[in-house]
Amino acid sequence: MTKSILIKPHGSDSLNPLLVDDAQRQALLQEAESLPSLLLNSAAAANAVMLGAGYFNPLTGYMNLADALSVSESLHTTEGLFWPVPVINLTKDISGISGASRIALRDPNTEGHPIIAVMDVAAIEEVSPEQIQSMAADIFGTLDPEHPGVATFTHLGNHLISGDIQVLNLSYFQADFPDTFRTATEIRDEIAQRGWKKVVAFQTRNPMHRAHEELCHMAMERLGADGIVVHMLLGKLKQGDIPASVRDDCIRKMVELYFPENSVMVTGYGFDMLYAGPREAVLHAVFRQNMGCTHLIVGRDHAGVGDYYGAFDAQTIFAEKVPAGALEIEIFNADHTAFSKKLERVVMMNEAEDHTKDDFILLSGTKVRQMLGDGIAPPPEFSRPEVAKILMDYYQLENA
Repeated sequence: MTKSILIKPHGSDSLNPLLVDDAQRQALLQEAESLPSLLLNSAAAANAVMLGAGYFNPLTGYMNLADALSVSESLHTTEGLFWPVPVINLTKDISGISGASRIALRDPNTEGHPIIAVMDVAAIEEVSPEQIQSMAADIFGTLDPEHPGVATFTHLGNHLISGDIQVLNLSYFQADFPDTFRTATEIRDEIAQRGWKKVVAFQTRNPMHRAHEELCHMAMERLGADGIVVHMLLGKLKQGDIPASVRDDCIRKMVELYFPENSVMVTGYGFDMLYAGPREAVLHAVFRQNMGCTHLIVGRDHAGVGDYYGAFDAQTIFAEKVPAGALEIEIFNADHTAFSKKLERVVMMNEAEDHTKDDFILLSGTKVRQMLGDGIAPPPEFSRPEVAKILMDYYQLENA
């Protein structure tokens, strides 16, 4: 099979992951043990993982305050690089690193807080409450403290540490998800080895039900794609979301039974969900381009939470805020998909003419969780029975 020529990474001709090789790692670890160290918060650690894995190409480290404010306001760094969300290291306590030019960064999400990266400190800047509020309002479109992204962002701290980093490891993701976690480099390599040219990314933080499954089939068929990369978030979610290991089992079972061989890659990435709706959708597009995908499915309320965003804000932002040529990846816009009793198949609701809402099988997440917890399988038009069985076992164990 001939290797395919892949889409260029964002902002450069080649991918520049910041994870050091084995030859460098030991020497850097030895050096890092003697450096002042900073225990990162989970958000900053997630940024380090994404930088290390190549997803945040072409960035070389954490942004300074001027870039963070510029990205928040205009989706560009001060030097003009298109970027949708600040990649920053905010912290509350800098007493242990004050005056240091090189520091070790420690992982808050792994037992013992091992060193995850070494950082050349370019600046330590104090961020005013007004600047924190301004960035949060731009990123999330709200300052409601009940919004999980706002709640996290506004409590990270008021000291911003910027500078280039060298990443020593990718936190717990490789150990906990050895069959699923992949770096952007690894995904690009596998796409090339499979000979795929047109590749669609599907973002998920949930198990995939019938509508998601059919949406992937639709995108492949309409775009003439060679394959789908189901790319699941493996980092921190909000309370009540289904753990990554359970989602992984559900997705793999669905792919095994309902997709042709060599048409789907099941992979995951290490990042904390932002729940930033439109801005996060654009970030998803950036790092899906970096991992070699030509298209990203953006559906209804992509990366949203609650009622903070309009149903299709994550689609319109690409037309309204992303300049022509800023990204090479293309967006496959999708409406809400559901099973039509009249047509006896899953359809996009905006493409179903003369259909009333009663024709569609629509279940809220709350209703589905209640059914699963009670040991009741959702209707097969909503969820594949094999997937429902995995979820029922999980919920009944949780409720035992």
